[in-house]
Amino acid sequence: MNVPIDTKLNLYKQDYVAWLDLLAEQIKQKKTQQIDWENLLEEIVALGNEQRRKTESYLRQLLKHLLLYAYWTSEKVYSGKGWEIEIINFRAELANLLESKTLYNHAYSRLDKVYQQARKQAALKSDLHDLPIACPWSISDILDENFLP
Repeated sequence: MNVPIDTKLNLYKQDYVAWLDLLAEQIKQKKTQQIDWENLLEEIVALGNEQRRKTESYLRQLLKHLLLYAYWTSEKVYSGKGWEIEIINFRAELANLLESKTLYNHAYSRLDKVYQQARKQAALKSDLHDLPIACPWSISDILDENFLP
């Protein structure tokens, strides 16, 4: 059963996948006059923003686990290996994203803010309230697959 779609202009809101298919076909056939430019622009901007959010998220998780590993010494015996695994995983995900110089620069420029978020999360998890105010590691240390604090 085919569900009718009111108009091409509403396709974006009614059936996103159909809109993508139509857009791909229009681009393939170079039918630029028919392209839904407004929504296409919105989607392109959203894609870039999503990559930046993912970068910050992986960086925050990596920093949180580095903090736990470095400062929650009473729990390290029990959780240290698990934290190491998480550090490896978050570094790998982040490394893939940071192949983009734009995302690397974004991570570098947001390091202080993201560190504060990670610090807060680590403090809540560990009940440690004397974690360093400023990030104690350089971006190169944070990303270095052989570095553990």
